[in-house]
Amino acid sequence: MSEEPRPNILYIMSDDHAAHAMSCYGSVINETPQMDRIADEGMRLDNCFCTNSICTPSRASILTGKYSHLNGVPTLRESMDQRQMTAPKLLQAAGYQTAIFGKWHLGHGGIHDPQGFDRWCVLPGQGLYHDPKMFDQGEERVFEGYATDIITEMSLDWLERRDADRPFFLMTHHKAPHRPWEPDDRHADMYEEIDIPEPANLFDDYSHRGTAAREAKMRIGRDFNERDLKVEPPAGLSEEEFIRWSYQRYIKDYLRCVASVDDNIGRMLDWLDDAGLAQDTVVIYTSDQGFFLGDHGWYDKRFMYEESLRMPFVVRYPREIAAGSVNDDLILNIDFPALFLDYAGLETPRQMQGVSFRDNLRGQTPADWRESFYYRYYMHIDGGHSVWAHYGLRTARYKLIFYYEEEPGPQEWELFDLQEDPMEMHSVYDDPAYAGVVAELKEELARLRSEVGDQENPWPEDW
Repeated sequence: MSEEPRPNILYIMSDDHAAHAMSCYGSVINETPQMDRIADEGMRLDNCFCTNSICTPSRASILTGKYSHLNGVPTLRESMDQRQMTAPKLLQAAGYQTAIFGKWHLGHGGIHDPQGFDRWCVLPGQGLYHDPKMFDQGEERVFEGYATDIITEMSLDWLERRDADRPFFLMTHHKAPHRPWEPDDRHADMYEEIDIPEPANLFDDYSHRGTAAREAKMRIGRDFNERDLKVEPPAGLSEEEFIRWSYQRYIKDYLRCVASVDDNIGRMLDWLDDAGLAQDTVVIYTSDQGFFLGDHGWYDKRFMYEESLRMPFVVRYPREIAAGSVNDDLILNIDFPALFLDYAGLETPRQMQGVSFRDNLRGQTPADWRESFYYRYYMHIDGGHSVWAHYGLRTARYKLIFYYEEEPGPQEWELFDLQEDPMEMHSVYDDPAYAGVVAELKEELARLRSEVGDQENPWPEDW
């Protein structure tokens, strides 16, 4: 074990919060002063990505440091086998005080027993925004109030009661801003008198891409339900007017939920300041994946497109991370456990596929850092959201995606040149000018699949 001082680790994660809904990422629709406070006093990661853009699989990867096909949680339907090695278990064994409050979402069939934590109180599944039922060390209880406030208050209470002589690892997991986007009373009237700017491709017609984009059932307006919109739409709206009206209903409630998370992050940062712990605590804010905020006419996630793939990640540790710094290395959610362990002076177990990016945060990117990464999404049919299963790779400039349906379903490719087409509006897979790029990327995709051990599943016929 390293002789360096072991910092506390405060890991705050929301659900479905897109990076482009944070002002430190240049958002044109939102202000997030407390999240920005972490970035201003630390570092913003501009290329942090998930390896499977859906809640339960991403959370399993963040704990185990492994891809979905190895941690056994490829979809929302699986419970995580908690006999696996996880970062909290290793930190706990190394003397860290560990706790988790909020969204767990890794137990199905009534299994809500996070392992590796001295103290835990978690929502069942998605949980409720108001007066949520939670499992408190296995005991089912109902807590009065708003989930974001409750989760924060539990976290602060645990911090107050902790053993001040030992470092802590605290996971504060907010439900917000997950669908159905129910704000609290404090923020219920935010944006009431203004219109939120629409994304440039709100009315995407999905031309120049494959069938998957056209068939996805997560379109603004068309695929909303009564719980999403909360009121009856005005009579007599045209299709275009209904989409615009639905977007405003959705995005305002989404941002109101984000505002509550931001306020509560401020409470936790203030507590660290008042307790004299800011210098000795690694503070991370992230989300379990990105989200479509009307981009391509969509809400939800799942796709390998940028808005869904990209995770916000801001981190502060004054002893090592320069204030106001930015990093553009390719960082993955499977890397998070290795980072936690590195700060604790522990080695990364061989079964973890991720690697620590502590040096990257110091501004010292290793010479052999990854230049591409592998992604895979398995849930082609789930709860009415028809998003084709797909896998692919992303480099600094290109993204190659292979879509497939159940046999004998169709198989399709997309290639995006992110330098020329950052909004991913035009696949150039069939463009002869990119034939050499396609060949190189397919070779790299084969290498990555072999490297991560994902070899048993659908492979394109025209490889």
